[in-house]
Amino acid sequence: MRDHETVPYSLVSLSDEQSVARARAMRDRLKQRRTCRYFSDDAVPREVIEAAIEAAATAPNGANHQPWHFTIVESAEKKRAIREAAEAEERRFYGEDGDDPKASDEWLGALRDLGTDADKPFLETAPYLIVVFAQRKGGIAEDGTTQNYYVNESVGIACGMLIATLHEAGLATLTHTPSPMGFLREACGRPEWEKPLMIVVVGHPAKDATFPAKALDKKPLSQIASWL
Repeated sequence: MRDHETVPYSLVSLSDEQSVARARAMRDRLKQRRTCRYFSDDAVPREVIEAAIEAAATAPNGANHQPWHFTIVESAEKKRAIREAAEAEERRFYGEDGDDPKASDEWLGALRDLGTDADKPFLETAPYLIVVFAQRKGGIAEDGTTQNYYVNESVGIACGMLIATLHEAGLATLTHTPSPMGFLREACGRPEWEKPLMIVVVGHPAKDATFPAKALDKKPLSQIASWL
Protein backbone atom coordinates (compact mmCIF):
# COMPACT_ATOMS: atom_id res chain seq x y z
CA MET A 1 0.00 0.00 0.00
CA ARG A 2 1.06 3.60 -0.53
CA ASP A 3 2.42 5.57 2.40
CA HIS A 4 -0.31 7.19 4.47
CA GLU A 5 -0.91 8.22 8.05
CA THR A 6 -2.10 5.33 10.23
CA VAL A 7 -3.29 4.56 13.75
CA PRO A 8 -3.21 1.14 15.48
CA TYR A 9 -6.05 -1.25 14.68
CA SER A 10 -7.70 -2.63 17.79
CA LEU A 11 -10.35 -5.31 18.24
CA VAL A 12 -11.40 -7.32 21.27
CA SER A 13 -9.79 -10.75 21.09
CA LEU A 14 -12.31 -13.58 21.48
CA SER A 15 -11.99 -17.33 21.58
CA ASP A 16 -13.72 -19.31 18.86
CA GLU A 17 -16.42 -20.29 21.36
CA GLN A 18 -17.01 -16.67 22.36
CA SER A 19 -17.10 -15.57 18.74
CA VAL A 20 -19.71 -18.19 17.82
CA ALA A 21 -21.78 -17.36 20.90
CA ARG A 22 -21.78 -13.63 20.16
CA ALA A 23 -22.66 -14.14 16.51
CA ARG A 24 -25.56 -16.43 17.39
CA ALA A 25 -26.79 -14.10 20.13
CA MET A 26 -26.82 -11.16 17.70
CA ARG A 27 -28.53 -13.31 15.09
CA ASP A 28 -31.24 -14.29 17.55
CA ARG A 29 -31.86 -10.67 18.60
CA LEU A 30 -32.07 -9.46 15.02
CA LYS A 31 -34.39 -12.32 14.07
CA GLN A 32 -36.89 -10.77 16.48
CA ARG A 33 -36.94 -7.55 14.46
CA ARG A 34 -40.14 -6.98 12.52
CA THR A 35 -41.32 -4.07 10.43
CA CYS A 36 -43.97 -2.27 12.47
CA ARG A 37 -46.92 -0.38 10.98
CA TYR A 38 -48.74 0.33 14.25
CA PHE A 39 -46.95 2.76 16.54
CA SER A 40 -47.81 4.41 19.83
CA ASP A 41 -47.09 8.08 20.34
CA ASP A 42 -45.11 7.37 23.52
CA ALA A 43 -42.03 9.55 23.83
CA VAL A 44 -38.57 8.18 23.04
CA PRO A 45 -35.44 9.80 24.53
CA ARG A 46 -33.64 11.93 21.98
CA GLU A 47 -30.36 10.43 23.21
CA VAL A 48 -31.38 7.03 21.82
CA ILE A 49 -31.87 8.47 18.34
CA GLU A 50 -28.60 10.38 18.52
CA ALA A 51 -26.66 7.28 19.61
CA ALA A 52 -28.21 5.21 16.82
CA ILE A 53 -27.25 7.79 14.21
CA GLU A 54 -23.73 7.96 15.61
CA ALA A 55 -23.56 4.17 15.26
CA ALA A 56 -24.82 4.38 11.66
CA ALA A 57 -22.17 6.98 10.89
CA THR A 58 -19.42 4.41 11.58
CA ALA A 59 -20.49 2.44 8.49
CA PRO A 60 -17.87 1.69 5.84
CA ASN A 61 -18.19 4.14 2.96
CA GLY A 62 -16.54 5.24 -0.26
CA ALA A 63 -13.32 7.22 0.27
CA ASN A 64 -14.48 8.02 3.82
CA HIS A 65 -16.65 10.83 2.43
CA GLN A 66 -19.53 9.70 4.68
CA PRO A 67 -22.14 10.59 2.03
CA TRP A 68 -25.20 10.69 4.27
CA HIS A 69 -27.41 13.07 6.17
CA PHE A 70 -30.10 12.12 8.69
CA THR A 71 -32.92 14.60 9.27
CA ILE A 72 -34.90 13.78 12.42
CA VAL A 73 -38.48 14.99 12.15
CA GLU A 74 -40.42 15.34 15.40
CA SER A 75 -42.62 18.37 14.64
CA ALA A 76 -46.28 17.33 14.43
CA GLU A 77 -46.86 19.87 11.68
CA LYS A 78 -43.92 18.64 9.63
CA LYS A 79 -44.88 14.98 10.11
CA ARG A 80 -48.41 15.76 8.95
CA ALA A 81 -47.09 17.49 5.82
CA ILE A 82 -44.83 14.53 5.04
CA ARG A 83 -47.71 12.11 5.54
CA GLU A 84 -49.98 14.06 3.20
CA ALA A 85 -47.34 14.23 0.47
CA ALA A 86 -46.36 10.57 0.89
CA GLU A 87 -49.96 9.37 0.79
CA ALA A 88 -50.59 11.33 -2.40
CA GLU A 89 -47.74 9.40 -4.05
CA GLU A 90 -48.99 6.13 -2.55
CA ARG A 91 -52.50 6.66 -3.93
CA ARG A 92 -50.98 6.99 -7.39
CA PHE A 93 -48.88 3.86 -6.76
CA TYR A 94 -51.90 1.75 -5.75
CA GLY A 95 -54.30 3.38 -8.21
CA GLU A 96 -56.47 4.73 -5.40
CA ASP A 97 -56.62 8.18 -7.02
CA GLY A 98 -58.93 7.00 -9.80
CA ASP A 99 -56.19 6.44 -12.39
CA ASP A 100 -54.43 3.22 -13.30
CA PRO A 101 -51.91 2.20 -10.62
CA LYS A 102 -48.25 3.03 -11.19
CA ALA A 103 -47.37 -0.40 -9.81
CA SER A 104 -47.67 -3.47 -12.01
CA ASP A 105 -50.20 -6.20 -11.27
CA GLU A 106 -47.30 -8.48 -10.32
CA TRP A 107 -45.98 -5.93 -7.82
CA LEU A 108 -49.38 -5.34 -6.29
CA GLY A 109 -49.88 -9.10 -6.05
CA ALA A 110 -46.59 -9.47 -4.22
CA LEU A 111 -47.75 -6.88 -1.67
CA ARG A 112 -51.22 -8.33 -1.15
CA ASP A 113 -50.29 -10.71 1.68
CA LEU A 114 -48.54 -7.86 3.48
CA GLY A 115 -51.74 -5.83 3.67
CA THR A 116 -50.20 -2.52 2.60
CA ASP A 117 -52.18 0.34 1.08
CA ALA A 118 -51.95 4.11 0.62
CA ASP A 119 -52.90 4.93 4.21
CA LYS A 120 -49.77 5.73 6.27
CA PRO A 121 -50.92 6.91 9.73
CA PHE A 122 -47.62 5.84 11.28
CA LEU A 123 -45.98 8.85 9.62
CA GLU A 124 -47.84 11.02 12.13
CA THR A 125 -48.21 8.69 15.11
CA ALA A 126 -44.59 7.66 15.66
CA PRO A 127 -42.52 10.16 17.66
CA TYR A 128 -39.73 10.34 15.09
CA LEU A 129 -39.23 10.11 11.35
CA ILE A 130 -35.58 9.81 10.32
CA VAL A 131 -35.33 10.95 6.72
CA VAL A 132 -32.14 9.54 5.22
CA PHE A 133 -30.43 11.45 2.41
CA ALA A 134 -27.68 10.18 0.14
CA GLN A 135 -25.21 12.91 -0.76
CA ARG A 136 -24.22 12.51 -4.39
CA LYS A 137 -21.71 15.29 -3.99
CA GLY A 138 -20.15 17.16 -1.10
CA GLY A 139 -17.22 15.24 0.31
CA ILE A 140 -16.20 15.86 3.92
CA ALA A 141 -16.71 19.62 3.48
CA GLU A 142 -20.25 19.11 2.13
CA ASP A 143 -19.54 21.80 -0.43
CA GLY A 144 -21.92 20.43 -3.06
CA THR A 145 -19.18 20.07 -5.68
CA THR A 146 -16.79 17.31 -4.54
CA GLN A 147 -17.71 13.92 -6.01
CA ASN A 148 -18.77 11.17 -3.58
CA TYR A 149 -18.27 7.47 -4.32
CA TYR A 150 -20.32 4.29 -3.80
CA VAL A 151 -23.05 6.49 -2.38
CA ASN A 152 -26.02 4.11 -2.40
CA GLU A 153 -23.93 1.23 -1.10
CA SER A 154 -22.48 3.37 1.70
CA VAL A 155 -25.81 4.83 2.79
CA GLY A 156 -27.50 1.43 2.55
CA ILE A 157 -24.99 -0.09 4.96
CA ALA A 158 -25.45 2.88 7.32
CA CYS A 159 -29.22 2.40 7.27
CA GLY A 160 -28.82 -1.26 8.20
CA MET A 161 -26.63 -0.32 11.15
CA LEU A 162 -29.12 2.38 12.17
CA ILE A 163 -32.03 -0.07 12.18
CA ALA A 164 -30.02 -2.73 14.03
CA THR A 165 -29.05 -0.22 16.74
CA LEU A 166 -32.62 1.02 17.15
CA HIS A 167 -33.80 -2.59 17.47
CA GLU A 168 -31.13 -3.25 20.08
CA ALA A 169 -32.50 -0.21 21.96
CA GLY A 170 -35.95 -1.83 22.08
CA LEU A 171 -37.59 0.35 19.43
CA ALA A 172 -39.77 -0.57 16.50
CA THR A 173 -38.92 0.63 13.00
CA LEU A 174 -40.38 0.80 9.54
CA THR A 175 -38.65 1.77 6.31
CA HIS A 176 -40.90 3.80 4.03
CA THR A 177 -39.93 4.64 0.45
CA PRO A 178 -42.63 6.62 -1.34
CA SER A 179 -41.86 7.11 -5.02
CA PRO A 180 -40.94 9.70 -6.10
CA MET A 181 -39.45 11.15 -2.92
CA GLY A 182 -38.35 14.57 -4.09
CA PHE A 183 -40.86 16.26 -1.77
CA LEU A 184 -38.76 15.13 1.20
CA ARG A 185 -35.84 17.30 0.10
CA GLU A 186 -38.04 20.38 0.21
CA ALA A 187 -39.81 19.34 3.42
CA CYS A 188 -36.47 18.88 5.20
CA GLY A 189 -34.70 21.87 3.66
CA ARG A 190 -31.90 19.83 2.12
CA PRO A 191 -29.77 20.87 -0.90
CA GLU A 192 -30.36 19.68 -4.44
CA TRP A 193 -27.28 17.43 -4.48
CA GLU A 194 -28.83 15.20 -1.81
CA LYS A 195 -31.17 12.37 -2.79
CA PRO A 196 -33.85 11.18 -0.32
CA LEU A 197 -33.33 7.45 0.14
CA MET A 198 -35.86 6.40 2.77
CA ILE A 199 -37.84 7.36 5.83
CA VAL A 200 -37.08 5.31 8.93
CA VAL A 201 -40.11 5.50 11.21
CA VAL A 202 -39.10 5.03 14.86
CA GLY A 203 -41.00 4.55 18.10
CA HIS A 204 -42.63 2.09 20.44
CA PRO A 205 -45.14 -0.35 18.95
CA ALA A 206 -48.80 0.14 19.74
CA LYS A 207 -50.06 -2.24 22.44
CA ASP A 208 -52.23 -4.05 19.88
CA ALA A 209 -49.63 -3.99 17.09
CA THR A 210 -49.49 -6.94 14.71
CA PHE A 211 -47.41 -7.81 11.66
CA PRO A 212 -48.25 -9.87 8.55
CA ALA A 213 -47.86 -13.62 8.97
CA LYS A 214 -46.22 -13.59 5.52
CA ALA A 215 -43.23 -11.81 7.10
CA LEU A 216 -42.34 -15.06 8.90
CA ASP A 217 -41.48 -16.69 5.58
CA LYS A 218 -37.69 -16.48 5.40
CA LYS A 219 -35.36 -18.23 3.00
CA PRO A 220 -33.13 -20.84 4.71
CA LEU A 221 -29.38 -20.42 4.98
CA SER A 222 -28.87 -23.05 2.28
CA GLN A 223 -30.75 -20.85 -0.18
CA ILE A 224 -29.19 -17.49 0.61
CA ALA A 225 -25.55 -18.51 1.03
CA SER A 226 -23.05 -20.68 -0.78
CA TRP A 227 -19.52 -21.75 0.08
CA LEU A 228 -16.87 -21.96 -2.62
